[in-house]
Amino acid sequence: MSHLVGKIVLDVVAGAPNNGLGEDNVARVKQLRVGRDVHPYVSAQAFRRWVRDSLPASEPVSPVVRSGSGQKQQAYTHGRPDRYLDDDLFGYMVAVKGDKAKTCQRDTVLATGTFVSVAPRRPERDFGTMSRGFGAGENPVLHGHEFYSAELAGDVLLDLPRIGVFETDGTGLKVALPEPAAKEARENGAEPVTFRGSSALRLAIAERRRRAALLLLRTLTAVRGGAKQSMHYGDRAPALILLAPVRGGVNPFTRVVGVRGERARFDAGVLRAEIEAWADELDGPVLLGWAPGFLGEQRDQVHAELADLVKAEHLVIDHPRVLLGGLAERIERGEHDTWFEDPKA
Repeated sequence: MSHLVGKIVLDVVAGAPNNGLGEDNVARVKQLRVGRDVHPYVSAQAFRRWVRDSLPASEPVSPVVRSGSGQKQQAYTHGRPDRYLDDDLFGYMVAVKGDKAKTCQRDTVLATGTFVSVAPRRPERDFGTMSRGFGAGENPVLHGHEFYSAELAGDVLLDLPRIGVFETDGTGLKVALPEPAAKEARENGAEPVTFRGSSALRLAIAERRRRAALLLLRTLTAVRGGAKQSMHYGDRAPALILLAPVRGGVNPFTRVVGVRGERARFDAGVLRAEIEAWADELDGPVLLGWAPGFLGEQRDQVHAELADLVKAEHLVIDHPRVLLGGLAERIERGEHDTWFEDPKA
């Protein structure tokens, strides 16, 4: 059993990818304060929406049901992880009063943190005008918005053993597949298993491999989305992504990116220390996908500082798409099937 854990860093250049509440006709970006410092951020919900929207067009996604009105509205997906990859990986909650056949819940398999600017960055304010079609002498309508440039970092965890495994009993809303959905899944080939103390249904390993590979190669490396694309279009694919197969799911790599001289800095010493400290829990080399040109010369410096770990095959450094592409191919070939097994099952 292994979890893929690590860090994702986004490179935002003059962007406004996630907006908060506006005020006085000014669209404000989401930001938090640490003492006197301001750190723009992208919420985990927003990033997960980007990932979901970046799934290949050929991959069917779970339809959304909306009911009620006013403050009593509900919106939820079909809650069928056996049919839809997004229900499997992102989780859901379907709570239909008085209908146990539809009430179910699934915790996320892909967990992400909030993407916060590594170094403090105070957003700039820009303004625009609307005067098209106005008569001579009429005042334009003014509107403002914020934007910023920053490196945003967030933690990530992929619980590989849970991909394609759905609880069918438990307490409260723990059930991921109630009857008759579970009955249909069994008829379509899902096998009954005991998983982490609960009865569950598990998809065939080929489908579980496919879902993991599709997420890693064709989605995470090609993330797109964000607000203000008309004025602040920019790349939203990870500029840096660190993933490591760790038994148990602890993420020891949350501090590999820090600040030096008001600039984001990848700390090779921290990465080395964590690899050495967690060597007995690592189930393969640490993968460091780093886009050329990101953070200036740091990529070459880190490669030189950690050359011995690369030579010993404890660390692999390459372009994010090349690195995750190779991992996805190995997963699809079945070379990492042990990562999908849970000893507690």
